[in-house]
Order: sequence, then structure tokens, then C-alpha cells
Amino acid sequence: MSGPMDLEPRHGQDDTLALRLAVPKRPAGPRRGSGTPGPRRPAPGHDGEAVTLGLRLPGPARTDEAVNGLAADMADRVGPAVHPYEVAALLEADGLSADTIRQRYGHPDIFSLATALYERVPRVFPEPARAADPWRPDHLRCLLRGVLFALPALAYLLTAPLWQPGKHAAALVVAGIVSWAWGQALGHRAYLWMVAGRREAARTLLRGAPLGAALATAAAAVPAHGSPVIWAAAAQSLYLAAAGVLLVLGRETLLLAALAPLAAGAAVLPWWEPGPLLRTGLTLLALAATLAAAGRTLRTEYAAAPAAGEGAGPPLPRSLPYGLFGLAAALLVLLAGRREPYAVIVLTVSMGPAEWLLYRYRGLSAAALGASGSPVGFRLRSAGVLALCLLLYTLPLVPAALLTGAGPATLPLLAATLWTALLLQAFAVAWAPALICLGAAGAAGAVTLFHLPPGPSVLPLCCAGAALCLIGCTLRLLGRPASHA
Repeated sequence: MSGPMDLEPRHGQDDTLALRLAVPKRPAGPRRGSGTPGPRRPAPGHDGEAVTLGLRLPGPARTDEAVNGLAADMADRVGPAVHPYEVAALLEADGLSADTIRQRYGHPDIFSLATALYERVPRVFPEPARAADPWRPDHLRCLLRGVLFALPALAYLLTAPLWQPGKHAAALVVAGIVSWAWGQALGHRAYLWMVAGRREAARTLLRGAPLGAALATAAAAVPAHGSPVIWAAAAQSLYLAAAGVLLVLGRETLLLAALAPLAAGAAVLPWWEPGPLLRTGLTLLALAATLAAAGRTLRTEYAAAPAAGEGAGPPLPRSLPYGLFGLAAALLVLLAGRREPYAVIVLTVSMGPAEWLLYRYRGLSAAALGASGSPVGFRLRSAGVLALCLLLYTLPLVPAALLTGAGPATLPLLAATLWTALLLQAFAVAWAPALICLGAAGAAGAVTLFHLPPGPSVLPLCCAGAALCLIGCTLRLLGRPASHA
């Protein structure tokens, strides 16, 4: 470009921008205000025709080096970005001004610099931090619950010499079946109310537990025929109602403390005969302590928790299938205990590990959901989790069944049936396990009652059929990712 004034940029290797200012020559003449002509002295750096100005500005090499340094400093934050706009947000959050972006990094705006950083840093997508397993079980609590399920059997051991178990066992069995069915339904309804608040759950238990004990005692009066065994049935019904309250509200340690007299009395039996009075007294003391603990817990929960307001609450039919399952489970356990009562004790103790495995199934299923890339892959992983949990639960019961004489199949199959039904109930699938278990209990009970073929082996066959049906339901319903979302 030529003219009166020319700007000629020249970049050198030292990142210096040279500007050449071209000025036309002015003829020599006299100075202004003087009559005598004389030569003009050129200004420094002026050759008489042009002035060269050297300005040291950042060049391409210097700005690239600055951008590379910035990319290295921000690599851990730029790497996970999926768009340059995310990098621009980071730069803005760091307080980078527009002048700094132009002068230090040689980019016209923040988006240009963000794009340069995004292109320089490779994409890195780190694994997200694993959240704590929400289904991690309380190991001590599950173990304690298994012990608490079996400890009441010591009451029968202490009081058996005081009455004729073979003659009056029907009344206790009837009362136990009614209490079991009522307790399952009441516990489910209390858990539903727990969503509204512990006060509402306590109110439900306060109303339902005494009513269940009264119904169980009334049912036991029919086979008792006025026998004093009705008092034992009433004590059993009261204990089951109070223990259900403590277990639902999470007061396992209180229940364990209440059962301490039973444990102490049973511990001295091999070396010392306590006598009828002490046998009865220890049993009644444990019952009174359990009732007192349940009453105190209900009063505390009702007074401490804020009221959520009276309401109709969940519909009663929602708890009906849980009560039917309790009835079916009681009948199946009764049929298994007719031949080998010790097998029932083993099954009762195993309810603690069974509850632990229910938590583990949910935790392992959640992990399988995160590791699966397709619905088919999750279904396969879910089937593997179910098989693992069933094996962990039933395999230890095989030697226990052999030791108690119950046979190697009956106890594990019954345990698999009950555990799979409880698993479905944990996912709010209630009617299918209730009807399947009722069918198995009805078939086994009919064969046993009317002495129909195939004879004594009907219970394991019924349990095997029920277990297969329940496993099929579990694979179909719980093998879907939506069930674990």
C-alpha cells in the first residue's frame, strides 16, 4: 500500500511487530518566523523519508505457549467436557477477562480460547463415584432377628412338663396359625403407615395387636374344649402380638432383654430341675416383660412423633394377600414340623440369614443394573444373582436337615419356597406368592388329612412345585430393569 502514509507490518523471529511510517519529503526552506533558510535536522530514527517504530507484541509462538500452559493446568477439568461451551463456562468461572484473553492468549474472545483448549486436551470420562449401597444389610440386626424368632421355643421347653402337649397341642397350633396370618397382615399395614409417620404406624399396631391376640385365643378355644391349655394359647397369642410390635418398630434389643428369663431357665435345665413353680414363673416373667416393652414402645412412639393427621389410610385389601401368605406359611411349617419339630427350629433360626439375603439380592441387583448394557444382559445377571442367593440360603440347610432327620429335600425346598415368596413381597408382588403358597399348603394338607397318595413325600413335591413357580415369577417380574429403578 502506498500513499502519503504507509503502515507496513513486519514480523520478525523475535516476535517484534515493525511499523514503517512513510512520510513524503518536505523541501528545504526557511524556518517559520525566520528569514534565513537552513537545513532541517532529521529526527532520531528518521531517514528523511520514513520512520520505523518497533513495538514488541506477543507473537504466534508466545501465545501458543501460553495456551498450552493453560491447557495443561486445566486438563483435569477440560478432559471430561463434551462441548467447548463447558470449557467456556470454566474459564468464565475462573474470572478470565477479555483483555487477558486477547493479550496473553491471542484469541479474540472466550469462546475461541475455549475451543482451542477443547481441541488440545483429549477426552477423558472417569468412572462416576460409586454411591453407598442403599441396600446394605445390618448384619448384627439380621442375626439378632434370627435368634429372636427361635428363642420363644424355649417357653415350650420349660412348660411342657406342666401340660400334655400331645393331647392339647391342637389349641396351640390353631392359635399360632391365626396369630401368624394376622401378624403378617398387620405388619404390612403398619409398614404402609410408616410412610406417613411412626405415630400412625404405632396407632395401627396399638389397635391391631390386641385384636389379633383376642382372635387367636378365641380360635384356640374351639379345640381346647374348656381345657386349661386355653391359658397357654392366650399367653402365646399375647406374646406373638407384643413381639410383632417390637419387631416392626425395630426394638429387637428390647425383645432380647425381655426373653432373658427364658434363656436363663433353659440354660440350667441340663444340670438342675427348677420345679413347676419356677418354670411357670420364668415363662410368665418373660411374657410380662415383652408386654411391658411393647406398651412402652408404643407410648413412646405415639408421644414423640408428630401427628400427620387422621385419615382412612391405605386400603385394607392391600394387606389381605400378606395375611394369606402368613396363613400358607404357617400351614407349610406345621406340616414340616409334624414329623421333625427340630427342623422347624432350624428353619426359624434361618429367617435371620434369609432377611440378610433379601437385602443382598437388592444390592446385587442394583449393581448388576449398573453393569449391564442391555435388557437381555441384565436379565442374565439377575438370574445369576437369584441363583446365588438361593444357593447361599438352602445349601447350609441340607446338613441341618440330615441332622434333624427331616430328609435332605424337605427343609431346603420349603426354605426356598418361603424365601422366594418373601422376595416377591419385598417388591410389592403379593398375590402371586400368596396364591402359590396357599395352593402348595392346600395340596399337602389335603393329602396328609385324607391319607391320599403319594403318601409322606407329598410335602417336598408340593414345595418343589411352588418353588419352581415362584422362581419363574421372580425371573419374569424382577428380571426387568424397571423393577429395580
